[in-house]
Amino acid sequence: MPKSIWILLIAMTMSITGASFLWPLNAIIIHEELGKSLTVAGFILMLNSAAGACGNLLGGKLFDAIGSYRTLMIGVSIASLSACFLALNHSYYFYMFLLMGIGFGSGVMAPALYALAGTLWPEGGRRPFNAIYVAQNVGVALGTALIGVIAMNELTAVFRANAFMHIALFLFVLIAFRKLEAKPTGTVIMKQTEKIPFKLHFRFHSLILISIAFVICWMGYTQWQANVSVHTQNLGLSLGSYSLFWTVNGLLIVCAQPLLSWIIKKWIHGIKGQMITGVILFIISFLVLTQAGQFAGFMTAMIILTIGEMFIWPAVPTVASQLAPPGKEGFYQGLVNSVAMMGRMFGPVLGGFIVDLFSIYVLFYVLVVMLVLSIPFLVVYDFPLRKLRTTSRQSP
Repeated sequence: MPKSIWILLIAMTMSITGASFLWPLNAIIIHEELGKSLTVAGFILMLNSAAGACGNLLGGKLFDAIGSYRTLMIGVSIASLSACFLALNHSYYFYMFLLMGIGFGSGVMAPALYALAGTLWPEGGRRPFNAIYVAQNVGVALGTALIGVIAMNELTAVFRANAFMHIALFLFVLIAFRKLEAKPTGTVIMKQTEKIPFKLHFRFHSLILISIAFVICWMGYTQWQANVSVHTQNLGLSLGSYSLFWTVNGLLIVCAQPLLSWIIKKWIHGIKGQMITGVILFIISFLVLTQAGQFAGFMTAMIILTIGEMFIWPAVPTVASQLAPPGKEGFYQGLVNSVAMMGRMFGPVLGGFIVDLFSIYVLFYVLVVMLVLSIPFLVVYDFPLRKLRTTSRQSP
């Protein structure tokens, strides 16, 4: 990979490492340290995701308008200031608003990093986005592994660790990204496309179809972090067993990349086949969960789910990069990132509602149906592009 992509990967790893100091402990801190109910904790985490979704949309727009460097500096400044103030004061209202600040600032950065990866190494295809995906999981592994050391004597020490990591990230972006600037081209493209009616924006139509399937996948995936975790506890599995599922998830993502690349080259032709394969594996995973009652069953479901996400998660930003016209790279990446955030927001809420009203097994079957219904959107996502090619040939 080019040196510039390695710089992106370091920044992404640092960002996710800092975030991983907090996200496993947020609900515990809100409930035990601040004395709030789990409902309140869920509401605060939903606000964090909502702020992240807004940050993704703004970050994509800013990338197209003012370039990558200034967009990244705006995002990392907001996140770093919020993290530092949170380390100084983590009373309830400060915690709520500053967590939103961290989510918003990180959200501004994310589409800029993805869009920059596509513009710096366009001939790389899915490889820069797959590398970012692996870097994110390295950050998760580092952050969650360090929690035990950092919070050994004081749980809230994770706030100081998070602030330190964000300050380091700020300095790294300030110095290392100055020469990686992607110049804004959105103004020129905007003038060319502002008079085109929506029905002729075929690339955007394709992105919408991809996004519908993407949000459904995320709504299913987040059940493992919410309702499936409670389900395993109700069946008598220990917290250590549940954490082991995620350990295997991270190790498989990092270590199985060569095998995945061989499978894609050998058996799966095209990005569409890759995404559909991932959804099918998601479906199989939830079908396995309907029969799981012991550790082995849940571990099998997690392994299948992990292989599925390895097909889907890097593929969507790759497609967004391929679909984006010049000057719209940031907007397209911002949209798919915000869609992922929306899935994380509403997935646990929908899942909890179904579990409370019916049962966890009804939820699994509902998710299977939703995932099956998402496949046609992936099958036809490139149909609008055929109209685009037809229109282009007919143009004088």
